[in-house]
Amino acid sequence: MMEWYWALSFLLGLVLLFMAIGTPIAFGFLGANIIGAWVFMGGEAGITQLLDNGFGALSKFSLVPIPLFLLMGELFFRTGLGMQMFNAIDRLMGRIPGRLSYVTVLGGTAFSTLSGSSMGSTALLGSLLVPEMEKRGYKKHMSIGPILGTGGLAIIIPPSALAVLLATLAKIDIGSLLIAGIVPGFILAAMYMFTVWLQTKVDPDAAPAYDVDYVPFKEKMRLLFVNIIPMISIMVVLVTMMLTGLATPSESAAFGALGVIVLALVYRRMNWTALKESVIGALKVTLMAYIIVFGSATFSQLLAFSGASSGLIHWATSFELAPLMTLLAMFGVLLLLGTFMEQISIMMLTVPFFFPLAATLGFDQVWFGIIVLLALEISFSTPPLGLLLFVMKGVSPNTSMSVIYKSAIPYIGCSLLLVAMLIMFPQITQWLPELMK
Repeated sequence: MMEWYWALSFLLGLVLLFMAIGTPIAFGFLGANIIGAWVFMGGEAGITQLLDNGFGALSKFSLVPIPLFLLMGELFFRTGLGMQMFNAIDRLMGRIPGRLSYVTVLGGTAFSTLSGSSMGSTALLGSLLVPEMEKRGYKKHMSIGPILGTGGLAIIIPPSALAVLLATLAKIDIGSLLIAGIVPGFILAAMYMFTVWLQTKVDPDAAPAYDVDYVPFKEKMRLLFVNIIPMISIMVVLVTMMLTGLATPSESAAFGALGVIVLALVYRRMNWTALKESVIGALKVTLMAYIIVFGSATFSQLLAFSGASSGLIHWATSFELAPLMTLLAMFGVLLLLGTFMEQISIMMLTVPFFFPLAATLGFDQVWFGIIVLLALEISFSTPPLGLLLFVMKGVSPNTSMSVIYKSAIPYIGCSLLLVAMLIMFPQITQWLPELMK
């Protein structure tokens, strides 16, 4: 039997080799799994067994929320319901200094929550708001920063397809992880609001005041009850159903997708093109996610069979570091990987090691899952290679990367502060899931 460190080096080396030659990450893991099964599990019989286990992982009912959440977000985006809600928030804000920055945080949080897509939210808000804010005389950091910040909120506030995927890979309760992200997500949004307020106080010229049309009280009520509350109510009902036990996460996801379809029909925004594009968009991402689940599940089994995962955990705990130091080390690894890898690849590489290690150290698995999601959210906009930074560059080509980097830093600081709060007060993530139970 090969020593655990040689087995680990061999398996990770195969994955890195496939990535180096340009193989998509999911297929890279599949290739490494097949070779590893041949070496460690007895040739052809081992490959057959591994493939059977992989298909078993895909048959879990817990995977159903992924395509439904994705369909919900696609429909919300492509039918125009998202922009209808965003424009209403814009009109309700009035003459507040830095109004469009606040609109970005409020509308972006709502849109990210309902769309569940960080990249989609960042691309839409960037293409619509950055040019408008530039015309109003806003400095770059007042437009780009809030968009980058709120784009990452889609990862932790339900419905989050990435959270469902993480819970599936880590074998923790999906509903608990989704619910646990609500309070941290809204705390983070409040931090973003405070950041905007502080920036306008320090530099009033960063967001110059300008005249806006007066909106009568009656019109404000119409905007609120017609264009905002119906959209937000989908998320509220979805979360309430999971909290009260009326529906599982899969059933709640189905109700969420149905709710968006009904709203689109009521507002006469549903058409064949929007429906077709939404289904195709959700299908593409779902297929990728399912291939990833297949590859990750078989890779985890291979690590366990070869002794690599148990050996690594034993080695990591032999240093007798304080649990907090080990947690910070894992958090640092996630941030480091986020500078040159995308989030799903990071999850596939780290989940098989980090979650068993966290369990060994006595960490609550749902709490640790939120910490991991926050690390992924931070890495989304961490210079120099955070994915959202390049999405922003794509929708704002006249902006230099250095300006985009500087705009992201205050919002990264907010996320790091939230991580510190969760470490000191883990009840922030735990009390809602406990209430659900």
